[in-house]
Amino acid sequence: MTRARLVPMRPRDPHEPGRVASSLELFFDLVFVVAVSVAAAQLHHALSEQHIGDGLLSYAIVFFGIWWAWMNFTWFATSFATDDWLYRLLTIVQMSGVLVLAAGIERVFSDHDFTVVVLGYVVMRIAMIAQWLRASRSAGSSRRATQIYAIGIAIVQVLWLVLLVLPESIQLAAWAVFVIAELAVPVVAERRGVTPWHPHHITERYGLFTLILLGESLLASANAIIEAVHDHESLGKLIALSVLMLVVTAALWWIYFWPPHHTAITSFARSLRYGYVHYFVFAAAGAFSAGIEVEIDSITHHTELSEVAASYTVTIPIAIFVLGVWWIALRDNADRVVNAVVPLGAVLVLLDPLIPIPFALTAVFMALVVATLVIRPPVQRVS
Repeated sequence: MTRARLVPMRPRDPHEPGRVASSLELFFDLVFVVAVSVAAAQLHHALSEQHIGDGLLSYAIVFFGIWWAWMNFTWFATSFATDDWLYRLLTIVQMSGVLVLAAGIERVFSDHDFTVVVLGYVVMRIAMIAQWLRASRSAGSSRRATQIYAIGIAIVQVLWLVLLVLPESIQLAAWAVFVIAELAVPVVAERRGVTPWHPHHITERYGLFTLILLGESLLASANAIIEAVHDHESLGKLIALSVLMLVVTAALWWIYFWPPHHTAITSFARSLRYGYVHYFVFAAAGAFSAGIEVEIDSITHHTELSEVAASYTVTIPIAIFVLGVWWIALRDNADRVVNAVVPLGAVLVLLDPLIPIPFALTAVFMALVVATLVIRPPVQRVS
């Protein structure tokens, strides 16, 4: 077989042994590092400048585009990935769309201008339509589902382009409707013919993206040390913040990877819950890194945000992340003690901004949660 020959895009075996993320999938994730970093940076600036509601809304809108494009490709790849030149080329086209989207994020935050973001998003989705149409030629019993995916995605992309010409007063409502339309496409498609997914492969992909997001938090923690070098007056507080945030980030990693995630996607309904709730998990992880930067601004007096408000920009994302992971993967593999300690720990971190030592309680609560997970290993339940 020559490299120029296309490989039929047949459904992959969901029980294929040794299935792991490909180098192309890892390469694909790199461009999302850029988009997530830009979104988190813009959220940081918005929060520091006290544009809290506006900043959070812009972040939620932009992050939906990042998450949904990534998730759609990931689930498609687990079902139909090949390694021929056309599959690679269409994937790279999607990557170019991510970079265009990233370039437009600042305009969303500053001017509510969605033009560049929508155009980048549509580029990604058009490439995805081509992938689904190609898969439909060899999909067998999944053929009808692949066709509905292609048609549904195409219709919604037209709606996104229409969004650009709608009056600004109704754009937000239209965005909510179009998001629902995007989320409905897999539900409708999978009812007409299930596409296969590899549980270990798909959850590995989610785990890798989580690591990317937690890496942003480590970078923010490192920035605290860098800032401390230039601000001797706040040296102690910045070093303490860096150490405490490293502890918390490590705890979030531990909590996320404690349960066997592949047991959370044993049916389509559970897979849907797992995939959709990850929006909040991923968005919280990205917002966590932005919150650390806000806290650095607070310590170095570069924001007029109150100390309590600045602290909440860190603790609220932590709580959402932990509760999200508990809901989709951890609780089904935990005993009563773990299922009490984990959500309780997530709620208790919200008390931290009310004490004078920033994040000391958060680090303690997260450490106690991890200690509980170490003592009480996952319990495999019978479905």
